Amino acid sequence: MFAISLTKSPLLSMPPEGGKIGELWKLEQRMTEKITYKDAGVDIELADRVIGSLSERIKSTFRPEVIGKMGGFAAMFRPEWSRYQDPVLVSATDGVGTKLKLAFLTGIHDSVGIDLVAMNVNDLLVIGAEPLFFLDYFATGALREETITAVVSGIVEGCKQAGCSLIGGETAEMPDFYAPGEYDLAGFCVGIVDRARAIDGTGIQAGDTILGVASSGLHSNGYSLVRRVLLEHKKYSLDSVFPDLGKPLGEVLLTPTRIYVKSVLKLCSEIPVKGMAHITGGGFIGNIPRVLPESCAVRIRRRSWEIPPVFRMIQRDASLDDEDMYLTFNMGIGMVIVVNPGDADKAADSLKSMGERVSLIGEVVARTGESPVILE
Repeated sequence: MFAISLTKSPLLSMPPEGGKIGELWKLEQRMTEKITYKDAGVDIELADRVIGSLSERIKSTFRPEVIGKMGGFAAMFRPEWSRYQDPVLVSATDGVGTKLKLAFLTGIHDSVGIDLVAMNVNDLLVIGAEPLFFLDYFATGALREETITAVVSGIVEGCKQAGCSLIGGETAEMPDFYAPGEYDLAGFCVGIVDRARAIDGTGIQAGDTILGVASSGLHSNGYSLVRRVLLEHKKYSLDSVFPDLGKPLGEVLLTPTRIYVKSVLKLCSEIPVKGMAHITGGGFIGNIPRVLPESCAVRIRRRSWEIPPVFRMIQRDASLDDEDMYLTFNMGIGMVIVVNPGDADKAADSLKSMGERVSLIGEVVARTGESPVILE
């Protein structure tokens, strides 16, 4: 008996012809063939290069409280604690949902980055918190430089609109996990508010006035229904321009979620805000009750604001009644704000001075029935 070293034997430096030795040589070649991480579908160099090319844009979001440099294992942020008497950190996490499918179909990827930030910072805002920093998670099967550049550029723009710092994130390349050209996004945000100024809705009472701040469109909810109705059932092209919409359908559907941070924080510094609701999944019927005391309901006057035509289009083509629409979509109102009736005009003026479109859409009433939302 004897042993042959498949890695050292000079006899195997050249391919032998036939026989057992030849078969062993071929086996060795298969066993010792170099397969890199890049060969397996993960291009670390590309990810590093893309993020590096965006470093200046990302740094442009940094507030003075950011400590250290980019590229570490974790990010540091030191709030200006002296500004607060009893500071409370507030956190939120959210994604963009199936609106991403439209980004894949159109090749427009920057607007969903804004959506990602908006869905998180607007949730923090409901409590009266100022967003401090943001982190993102981008996962895909194979990195495409132009796609991730557009997505991160959108996230940067969203952070600028919200006044928060993009201080970290994760770019995950997972071969065979996602369909070609597709990706997923998640965002994480931390904000701060003085405990005495936190808004929780407990002071809301019958007689209070409800303001509605206009949305920019569908925002980031209801897109599974939208795709089913408009693209699969009606088979509309995303390039089609409908008279009521005035621009291509794809552009209308991808309009980014409005970020209300600066206008609403200004409002909160000027008058006492009793409660707020970010109108996302669940629409009016699902979101407004989240900030109401159990003894209260709201009466909403549906004709008190202009409903964008895209909602009428969806309702018509899906044959939905009003209740279904108000349960699924924001219907043109992205943020609901509850104030004392004596502060309503001042609140509306403050928001309008920041470029918001505002309507007095209803009032708080004593709850007498099962539903906390009465649509009139």
